[in-house]
Amino acid sequence: MIYQDLLENEGAFSPAMLLKMAFVAEGMGDFAKASFYLAKYYDQNPNPRVITKIKTLTEQGNLRGYEMSDWERLMKFLTDLQLEITALFSLALVVSLILLFLYRQKADHMKYFLPSLLFMLLAFLSNNFLNGPNTAIVTGTPTLIMNQPTAGGKLLDLVDPGHRVIIKSSKDIWYEVTWGSSKAFIKKEHVTRL
Repeated sequence: MIYQDLLENEGAFSPAMLLKMAFVAEGMGDFAKASFYLAKYYDQNPNPRVITKIKTLTEQGNLRGYEMSDWERLMKFLTDLQLEITALFSLALVVSLILLFLYRQKADHMKYFLPSLLFMLLAFLSNNFLNGPNTAIVTGTPTLIMNQPTAGGKLLDLVDPGHRVIIKSSKDIWYEVTWGSSKAFIKKEHVTRL
């Protein structure tokens, strides 16, 4: 399938393409793939109806990881507009530098350089640090959620496919994830990154 090749090999996709792929996968009876495509769609367009559809596909009524706080919604909004925000700060930087050049005789104090430094810092921060979370969907069945990156750790939860996790870091064969409000670990082979 052309869409699948685009997604897997080139990382290129559109929301409409993900919905079509989920529809086709559901029609073929591959509910795990359909859930994956819908979860990837949810990362782009958080919509409660998508969660309802994933719950139907996975036959689970209590999926975790799809809740979004107001802070997460704000960060999603800012990451969606990262290019525009960086361009705005860069344009403000260029304008402030032009004004400094035009009025260089009057700009003899450090306070006249502060706006340029501020816009430079804001453009740098928005370009390099305004990123969304790394998310993944649980695809293994059953999947063990542990409190330490070892099989000897305490079992926090045993879950079926469909749950969404935020990946914090990677340690050997484990991902450190956020599970509820606590830190947890999950084997890499049991999740698929979105």
